[in-house]
Amino acid sequence: RAQRVAKYLANNGASFFDDIADGTRLLRAEVEDALSELVARGHVRCDSYAGLRALLVPASRRASANTHRRRRVALFGIADAGRWLLTRQSAPVEATPPAKAQAQAQVQAPTAIAPESVEQVARILLRRYGVMCWNMLEREPAWLPPWRDLVRTYRRLEARGEIRGGRFIAGLSGEQFALPEAIAQMRLVRRRPPEDSLVCLAATDPANLLGSIVPGPKVARVAGSRVVYRDGLPIATSVAGQVEMLVPLDAHQEQAATRALALAPALRFPERVSETFKESIS
Repeated sequence: RAQRVAKYLANNGASFFDDIADGTRLLRAEVEDALSELVARGHVRCDSYAGLRALLVPASRRASANTHRRRRVALFGIADAGRWLLTRQSAPVEATPPAKAQAQAQVQAPTAIAPESVEQVARILLRRYGVMCWNMLEREPAWLPPWRDLVRTYRRLEARGEIRGGRFIAGLSGEQFALPEAIAQMRLVRRRPPEDSLVCLAATDPANLLGSIVPGPKVARVAGSRVVYRDGLPIATSVAGQVEMLVPLDAHQEQAATRALALAPALRFPERVSETFKESIS
């Protein structure tokens, strides 16, 4: 079972617990046993501490008090612990001639990311999103610095007083950092009454956080896919021309959402245009 889980992670990369169970066709308890064995051997890790905490729950708390059979039940929080992935295994050390070792060092040296480059990337990400946490890196390319390097930079910027650290997005684990002006904007949006305005975003837009930060199904990040938001909440998606409503809507509201999906993405309807949509939504 552990080999099947390791093979699945090797072929599919970082995966959630439910995806591993579906892909390997194992029971949830069997996947938990396999992950425990792989973690103990140092072959698998989780991108959050919640996964390791779930594996450390004592057996007395995991076993049912009303059963006499030895069996495993679902671990607390392991299904929502984040993604599991294989650890990088270092290649065996071989004796190399000094000349060859020096040549390899010259080739590999430029690939290391300088500290000033990490800080520049950290500032760009913070300007893009306003608030940064490890969940945001899911939408970014894999060549970016890992979160462990970025979080050290953000802690240093927080100590300088340039950014703020705290809990700005509810329901997310881990440290979060925000620009001071972003905090003011979030407070302003929270106090502002609903406008019933519709905003259409392309699925590839970095501002579209559906499925990562915003609860809801993930939309394929391909050209043509769109998401419609109403007052910051997703209400409809369009993938390959197929429109799907994410929340219950009446006929007039569905018509307004469908019209919004047909318009250009990233278009916030002006006041005179949105009156028609407001009438159908109200």
